[in-house]
Amino acid sequence: MTLKYQIAFKLRPYGKDNNLFQIQQHATFNAQRLITSTGCQLHDINAWDTDNQCVKGDYKGPKGETAISINNTLRNCREQMVTAFKYFEANDINPTKKQVADKYQERLRGTVPKRPEPETKKERKPKAPDFFSTFDLFVKEGGEKNAWTEGTFEKWASLKRDLQAFKKNVKFSDLMESTLTEFVAYLRDNKTLRTPRKKKGDREKYDHDDITGLKNATIEKKLRYLRWYLNWATERGYNTNLTYKTFKPTLKMTQKKVIYLTKEEMARIRKLELPGELAYLDPIRDIFLFCCFSGLRHSDVNNLRRSDVKGDHIEITTVKTADSISIELNDITKAILDKYKDIPFKDNKALPNYTNQAMNRDLKELCKLAEINDPIRITSYKGNVRIDEIHPKWELVGTHTGRRSFVVNALSLGIPPNVVMKWTGHSDYKAMKPYIDIVDSIKATSMTKFNGLI
Repeated sequence: MTLKYQIAFKLRPYGKDNNLFQIQQHATFNAQRLITSTGCQLHDINAWDTDNQCVKGDYKGPKGETAISINNTLRNCREQMVTAFKYFEANDINPTKKQVADKYQERLRGTVPKRPEPETKKERKPKAPDFFSTFDLFVKEGGEKNAWTEGTFEKWASLKRDLQAFKKNVKFSDLMESTLTEFVAYLRDNKTLRTPRKKKGDREKYDHDDITGLKNATIEKKLRYLRWYLNWATERGYNTNLTYKTFKPTLKMTQKKVIYLTKEEMARIRKLELPGELAYLDPIRDIFLFCCFSGLRHSDVNNLRRSDVKGDHIEITTVKTADSISIELNDITKAILDKYKDIPFKDNKALPNYTNQAMNRDLKELCKLAEINDPIRITSYKGNVRIDEIHPKWELVGTHTGRRSFVVNALSLGIPPNVVMKWTGHSDYKAMKPYIDIVDSIKATSMTKFNGLI
C-alpha cells in the first residue's frame, strides 16, 4: 500500500520571553499529526530558512552547535521518519499515530551508537527509585523536550503538592487501587483550595465547601497528569506497579459549556461609552475585540509585532502550537491596529500588552457595564453531588471567549469550517465539533421564528 504523508520542521517559541525556539518535526498522515522533538534549538528565528527547512550556514546554536551539525540532525530525523512510513507501506499496514511514533523512536535509537557498559567488580543491587526525585526528573525532561509554558509547569507543581499533602513519602509500590481511591477522596473532600470557590459576600466567613475539595472535572485532569507521569516512569523502568493502568474511578462530569458572545453582544461592547474614570478599560476592549474578530489567542495578540502585519493580513507563528498561520484583516481589526500604529510599545509590539490575569479581571467589569447579563447555568459534580450554578454571562467571560466568539460567529455567517480552521490553526475537525453543534442549535432555534408568520 501507499501512504500519503508530509514531513515538515516547525519552530516552537519557549522560554520566559519566548525568545528561544525549539525545532519540532511535524509528520502529517491520515488526517493525523505526529509532533516529535528533534532536540535542536535556535536563539535567533532569522537563522531558520523556512523554504529549505534548514538552518542558515553561518549560524551557531545556543550551545555553540554549527549549522552543519544541526542540519545533519534534522536530516537524520527526517530520514528515520520516512523509513518508519516505508516500513508500514512494505508490510501493508495502515498505522495509528502511536505505531508511527514507536517505529520512529525505534529507528532513531538504532542510529545512535550504544555506549560501552563499564566493567564492574561487584554487581550492586539497584536502589529503589524515589517517587518525587523521579517526578522532578520527568518534569525537567518534559519541560525541556516539549518547551512547556509556565502554566504547564505550575500544573505539575500543583500535582506534586497534592501528592505530598496526601502522603509525604509515597512510593511507586504504594499506588495500589485502595491508595489511588483514597487519593481521589482526598482531592474531593480534604484538599484546601488556594483560592476560595466563591466570594463571601455578606457572610462573615467562607463555608467549608467554598475552600475545600475539587470538583470531578478537575480531579480527572489531575489523574490524567498522574497517568502521564507513571507511564513515563514505567517506560524507563522506574516503576513496575501497573495498577494505575486499570484504575478508572467513576467521576460524573458534564460537557464543558462554550462561552461566546453573539454579534449583538459584541456590538454592545463596541458602542459602550466609557466615562473618564473608566478610560483604562478602552485598550482592554480593543484587545478583546481584536481576538473576537481575528480568532487569535490572547497570547498571540500579546506577541503580535508590527512586522507581522503585512498590508491586508497578518502572519504569525502561534505561541501555543508553533503553527505558522496567515489571517486576513477586516475593517474592525484594521481600525484597532491603526489606532495604535503611532504609539511606541516595547519590542515593537502592535498592541498594548496585559497579563491574562489583568485582562480577565477587567473584561468582566467591561462586560458588566455592557450589560452582558444573560443567565448561564453551569452544571458540575463534586463526587455524586450535582452542583447547578446560575451566573450572569459577564462573570464567565475571559480572554479565550474572544477566540470562541470568532469561531461561532464565523460558522454562523456560513464560512466553511475548513476556512475557519486555517485562520485559527485548528488541525483537527474534532476540535471544531462543539462549535458546529452550537451553530446547528442556533439555526434550529432561529427556524422557529417563522412559526409566527403562519
